[in-house]
Amino acid sequence: AATKLASAEKLMYFCTDQLGLEQDFEQKQMPDGKLPVDGFLLCVDVSRGMNRNFDEQLKFVSNLYNQLAKTKKPVVVVLTKCDEGVERYIRDAHAFALGKKNLQVVETSARSNVNVELAFSTLVQLVDKSRGKAKIIPYFEALKQQSQQIAAAKDKYEWLVSRIVKSHHEAWPNVSRKMQPAPEYQDYVYLEGTQKAKKLFLQHVQRLKQEHIERRRKMYLALLPQALDALVPDLDEIDHLSRAKAERLLEAKPDFLKWFVVLEETPWDAGSHVDEVDNERIPFDLLETPAAEQLYEAHLEKLRNERKRAEMRRAFRENLETSPFVTPGKPWEEARSFIMNEDFYLWLEEPVYMDIYGKHQKQLIDKAKEDFQELLLEYSELFYELELDAKPSKEKMGVIQEVLGEEQRFKALQKLQAERDALILKHIHFVYHPTKETCPSCAACVDARVEQLLGSPRGRPAERHARNPAPDASVDRINLVILGKDGLARELANEIRALCTSDDKYVLEGKMYELSLRPIEGNVRLPVNAFQTPTFQPHGCLCLYNSKESLAYVVESIENLPLTLALVNKRGDAGGETLQSLLQQGQQTASKLQCVFLEPAWAGPGYGRNVNEKQLGQVLKGLLDSKRNLNLAGPAPSGLRDVPAAAAADADLRVVMCLMCGDPAGADEVLLPILQAPACRPA
Repeated sequence: AATKLASAEKLMYFCTDQLGLEQDFEQKQMPDGKLPVDGFLLCVDVSRGMNRNFDEQLKFVSNLYNQLAKTKKPVVVVLTKCDEGVERYIRDAHAFALGKKNLQVVETSARSNVNVELAFSTLVQLVDKSRGKAKIIPYFEALKQQSQQIAAAKDKYEWLVSRIVKSHHEAWPNVSRKMQPAPEYQDYVYLEGTQKAKKLFLQHVQRLKQEHIERRRKMYLALLPQALDALVPDLDEIDHLSRAKAERLLEAKPDFLKWFVVLEETPWDAGSHVDEVDNERIPFDLLETPAAEQLYEAHLEKLRNERKRAEMRRAFRENLETSPFVTPGKPWEEARSFIMNEDFYLWLEEPVYMDIYGKHQKQLIDKAKEDFQELLLEYSELFYELELDAKPSKEKMGVIQEVLGEEQRFKALQKLQAERDALILKHIHFVYHPTKETCPSCAACVDARVEQLLGSPRGRPAERHARNPAPDASVDRINLVILGKDGLARELANEIRALCTSDDKYVLEGKMYELSLRPIEGNVRLPVNAFQTPTFQPHGCLCLYNSKESLAYVVESIENLPLTLALVNKRGDAGGETLQSLLQQGQQTASKLQCVFLEPAWAGPGYGRNVNEKQLGQVLKGLLDSKRNLNLAGPAPSGLRDVPAAAAADADLRVVMCLMCGDPAGADEVLLPILQAPACRPA
């Protein structure tokens, strides 16, 4: 007969998740509380419970078993909470089972889900003898097997998550739906539950976010040295500043927002900026991190090292220039011990100081050859007696070297004897065959340069103007030379520029003119102080003086241009006999030169403008009138422009030049003003 238990109005449990959450699940009660029973699981708690005596529990279990034995139904003893089990309790429970007709014992842990299913399957086998006998595994061995099973399932589940979840923006509901059909997901949820599966998913998402943040951090830190190089490349600007002041200085830079962004949400990796992939600007609060501070210190150290290396390069060059042991052609190996010191070796790499030495040697050799060429010219009588087209004999070369041997310029090439002999032979060849091919000055040969000028487009103004016809508005540009001594020219140029617009335009009688100034204060015979250059053709000259010396300089330096002579005050000069004397001398000079004379612009105490705006307008208006008169004269007559080749011998102007090859004053200074004149062309 079937054994029945009365358990009226008790809830039916069909899911482990119900425990403690009964209100969240469907509540079904047993209809009449009567259930047929086929077997019993006799549970024994082997953990150390508070206020509970295990021996009394075992006595209760023994009495209970005696009642169950009367039913003749199979019984399995289940030891619970083995994860916290006491060894003595487990031993006593096994002894109890052994004494009761050798009852089967299953060690379990519901918390760890170990052997729970085995307890039921063991009872089922006792009820249904046709089923295979279940193998009972001790708790710790079962725990080990289950741990291995869970670890394998976890690995597969994590692989599934990593394959499906590529972004840290993914949400669990969407991802779990995608994973539900996968056996990896099902196995892990069966073993560990949904909450642990979700926890692993969240860990993976957090890892993806940290990896994304780290990539952005590395990108910003890689960009930071470039930003510092661009914004604060000058050591003097930041060397004395604290970090806070340096950051304020960075914010004040015009290009700050090109490199940095100031975020409202900080820190930068906690806000939305971290996901703005297209915005590569560096979050400004990143500078507060230790890695950024190290990069800033590295930037400072780099600037200090660069300055030190520059100082070492400069000191090394100075050593070379002042050392008597460095002579033309001396190999580095011979000069090293006289030049190098510990600092040079420490701060300069070998390619650097070798390059500096090589350039210095080239300068020494070029200067020594140039000086030696001058020496050969000075001793030209040595070469008069040589036979034409004959190579000098050893005896003659010996005589030449003996005569020149005491000269320092000869000794300077002692390390370059082969090149020195070659210069002598080349000079001899030039003496008897003076052509541009044999000229020692090579590219600086006057004959070669004259040919280049005559053959170049800028030497043929008619063709140049045909290709680039001058616009009628050329009168709108004024090229003014300002001639003065001891800073007068530069000072007036600055005053005039202050009266101009930002793009050097000057308004005269309601019209805009482009004003180009060339202040000259030195020797006008030098190319650097020439009135005209290939890119600057003066329309007139404003001459300044404030002393007899500066007036004499003006008179010596003027060229054939429309002139204006102006007397300017000395600082603090309030007038007196000196001013009156300079005024008279200036008026006399202006009368001789037939040019306009301007009196001092301001005669009070102190110091004002050298030339006021009204006087400047007067000067520029005079230049414009002169320029218009030239334009009205028109270009050269067509008969002059179209001179046929047969009439070349009847040129209107013949130029005879006496120039020395290699001299600072070359053919350009003599020929270009003539060749570039609109009415001239080379015949």
